[in-house]
Amino acid sequence: MMIDSAVWPAVAYGVFLLLVAFALDRLARRAAGRTSAWRSGAFTYHADHDAWICPQDQWLWPHSFDPDNRVMRYRARPAVCNACPVKDACTVSDAGREVTRAVDPWPGSEAERFHRGIACTVALLGALWPLAVALGERAPAERAVLAGAAVLIAAGGLPLWSHLRRTAAAFPADVKVESLDAAVAAEAVAASREARRRTGYRSDRRPGRPAPRHAGGWSAAGGSSAESGAFTDPAEDGRGPGPDGRGPR
Repeated sequence: MMIDSAVWPAVAYGVFLLLVAFALDRLARRAAGRTSAWRSGAFTYHADHDAWICPQDQWLWPHSFDPDNRVMRYRARPAVCNACPVKDACTVSDAGREVTRAVDPWPGSEAERFHRGIACTVALLGALWPLAVALGERAPAERAVLAGAAVLIAAGGLPLWSHLRRTAAAFPADVKVESLDAAVAAEAVAASREARRRTGYRSDRRPGRPAPRHAGGWSAAGGSSAESGAFTDPAEDGRGPGPDGRGPR
């Protein structure tokens, strides 16, 4: 029995839509890869250590896991970053440079799943097109060809559907779970702590910042540590011995 000439274009169009779906998915995956590479800069991830290494050969170790965005956060030590000669070109944070890594395979994020959903929709249209043509007045052989093509196209699109559902990925049990808001707050606290870290040294005190508290010392304003908790030299505030060593100045 002869197959109508309109059947083969319907089959070809369904296959074409399937190829378009895979092309869209590939383009979206490449775009996501370029975005991830841009965010990490010249940092290199070492899977055997689960850590990043920066261009200055300093390590960034796992710091926290964000369950909402499904990313692992890695952070360098603040003391290392703040002393780095290229810090101004790397980060403005005093809490250390941070790099993130998605823990789920493609598509892991919501944006990636959106693009995968578009590809799945196009593949579904490719499988439905031959079936729509088969609903017309067709001979049994023609319907069999169209139905077979629809099944093959649907089977070809299964790889697109296989990873659409997000599955939880394992992450180190010793890494704390921390949301994005909590991570931002913790970074602010760490930056503030780092900014005050060396203010107790006379040669490194920063203008406008209070001196740190020291038990048993004197305050910069001349009070005792019980009043202000800050340290100053007794000889500087007139309470210590004078130049001759015999009494207050």
